[in-house]
Amino acid sequence: MPKKRKVTLGTIIIWIVLIVFSVWTIFPFFWTVITSIKIPGERFTYGFIPYVQFQPTSQNWSNILSGPEQERTLLGLKSSIIISAISSLLVLCLGCLSGYALARFSFRKSKDIAVWILSNRMFPPIAVAIPFFLMMRSLRLLDTLPAIIIAHTVFNLPLAIWLMRDFFKELPKEIEEAALIDGCSVIQTFIRVALPLALPGIIAAYILCFIFSWNEFLFVITLSYKNVMTLPVVITGTLTVVGIDFSRISTLTILAITPPVVLAAFTSKYLVRGLTLGAVKE
Repeated sequence: MPKKRKVTLGTIIIWIVLIVFSVWTIFPFFWTVITSIKIPGERFTYGFIPYVQFQPTSQNWSNILSGPEQERTLLGLKSSIIISAISSLLVLCLGCLSGYALARFSFRKSKDIAVWILSNRMFPPIAVAIPFFLMMRSLRLLDTLPAIIIAHTVFNLPLAIWLMRDFFKELPKEIEEAALIDGCSVIQTFIRVALPLALPGIIAAYILCFIFSWNEFLFVITLSYKNVMTLPVVITGTLTVVGIDFSRISTLTILAITPPVVLAAFTSKYLVRGLTLGAVKE
């Protein structure tokens, strides 16, 4: 017979804290979903049980997906996907090359270079917003997808380089040395050995950069005004002269958070392995 575990006061307190924290964290998302299926006249009511305290409706979803706001919403969704996917891919390609070089090759002041790269991710984006605007205006790239992609690539690149540097440093050098002895060049060793071994870390870095790019607002609002707008910019358009349309902003918020959540859910195994790569050493 297995022994029954004693429930102590400390265990009860921990469970209470976890339950309160979970409710505190999840309830705003739950309330957002409820608000998105309420008619405008009921959005300020306290009812949150469908078919009991209020009658749910798809009016808000119809307005943004097939109504007068369809074009603006689809433009924001399309721009967000293109910008986040392409900029994260560019960041990953450059980050893998730079991170591998910093992790495997010894050259003068390599540590100082790594710290300098990371420091570029620490300063506030507003510090470079005006220089980016002037450069894109000179290149005639304002209000275009390449302008936002370049800005997001530059801003997320330091994080990817630092992450990939740590991932590659945790890989055993002996495997790469064996490949070199067998006749592989440095490039072949990098492509055929290092990259497959670091795949969980690469996927984790891509997801993080994708999320940062998806949620970015400042560069988009600075470098575009009409032809290119992401979902965060579309959401800010819910503020009108008559106030905030909470039903519309709730619907757009759910639409905005769905792609990153789905991406993280499908790659959760690689994400966890990548973020914990090298956490335990023998």
